[in-house]
Amino acid sequence: MSQYVTYSFAGDSSGAESYMFGQPTYPSVFRASEERPHFNILYRWWEDEATAALWTFDVDVVKRVIRYGLFCDEQVARMALHTRPPPTVDDFLAGLLRPEELPLYANCSHTQKVDTMFYRSKPTAPPLILWSWLPARLDCDSDCLGIAKAIDSESHLHFNRITFDELIRFSLGYSARRVEWFLQQHTCFYAHLLDHFHAFPEQIGKYAEVEQHLRTRSPFAHRAMARALQDSGLAIDLPSLTPGFGFFAGPIQRLFKELQPNLALILKVLGVLGVRFERFYSHAPEMNWSKSFSITFSFLEDIAGSDSPMDLAHSLFNSDKRDFAALTEEGYFNHSVANRLSDRWYSLSTEVWECCKALPETIGYVQESLQPLMACRNYHSLTAILSGLHKYSVSAASLRTDSGMTILSLIELVPLEMLFLLDPSQNYTPYRDHYQRAPGIPFIVPHLYEYQEHGETVLQYFHEQLSAVLQPI
Repeated sequence: MSQYVTYSFAGDSSGAESYMFGQPTYPSVFRASEERPHFNILYRWWEDEATAALWTFDVDVVKRVIRYGLFCDEQVARMALHTRPPPTVDDFLAGLLRPEELPLYANCSHTQKVDTMFYRSKPTAPPLILWSWLPARLDCDSDCLGIAKAIDSESHLHFNRITFDELIRFSLGYSARRVEWFLQQHTCFYAHLLDHFHAFPEQIGKYAEVEQHLRTRSPFAHRAMARALQDSGLAIDLPSLTPGFGFFAGPIQRLFKELQPNLALILKVLGVLGVRFERFYSHAPEMNWSKSFSITFSFLEDIAGSDSPMDLAHSLFNSDKRDFAALTEEGYFNHSVANRLSDRWYSLSTEVWECCKALPETIGYVQESLQPLMACRNYHSLTAILSGLHKYSVSAASLRTDSGMTILSLIELVPLEMLFLLDPSQNYTPYRDHYQRAPGIPFIVPHLYEYQEHGETVLQYFHEQLSAVLQPI
């Protein structure tokens, strides 16, 4: 029999010799504590901050503390709120319920009201499900890549049953029931494979090809497959084991280290990252298990670091002016810098949408920065913010009936006098006409399209305009 390579799994290997069909137990393939990077922090400062936050009168802060439950014992928050005066809990509840719902809770007990606060502060979690991809006999023409993709999709489906909040808790070293369930289902996958390989040993070679394709996909599904192949007698040369949730837990751990001890900001950042998490993983057809989760929050950082909407506009202007100076500092138009600025525009637009969705209380503040941005002719940040506001107005739209027709009714967030800047007709002609009359820090996307259509002569004129705008005052 082939010799096993050294490869560390949770639990003891059952091995081919000890396998017996119908056995009452299988070894666990995973340990939750080994699936996150070691978090070397002596003092969980956020627990004290969260406890103090529960005694504030800000319903948004209290709601976020309840949502993430950053305590060893999640009952800490519940007990703290039980000790708050009934009128305070009533005020909190009023901030969480719709006006028409308030009479339904008027006669509830104090305990029932606290329970309702907890229920309304946490997102609805999807139901947990059982592993449902089952191995089948593969013929010589079987598409091993297709099998690997199907297994990866099943693993992705189970990952989406873990809430963002529980992954945050897990990343910080707390227990997380849904993470445990996720790992359990992948151990069930291992058990299905082990049964199959012992029933059809001639299939092991074919599934070894599937294992190769899984190496760049779900690390959990890959490890279950590799363990089953090894325990069926196949020697596999495998890379060193790394924490499966490292792509997410590592960045979150770094966030809590870099922003300590500012829990109020971290809770807002987590709200924004929760929206991003849904977009990256829940709504994605395929999942990138190796790419680190992005925790950048530049726009929220600009908001948090500003004293007023005017200050926010001033900060964005200075930052954009420095960035755009790199376009012309060599005496010619730098295409590489231009492409990065174009990418940054799209990123800023998306970050604005994320902030609006996660923190709707910031919308008014952002809107107040629009006129100052227009006044200083910073079309880069201005149009990106307008684009983000428009995206959110579409996302938050509601259906209504008008003259017998059902229509999608948008929230009006973009000032009517600025709508022309986003009009995409004929490559944003309204914006480009305005820019000719009042040049400034440009909305670079249409200028790049214009260059692609008309060539270098367009860039030369644009370069001269931009150089004049960026001259030191």
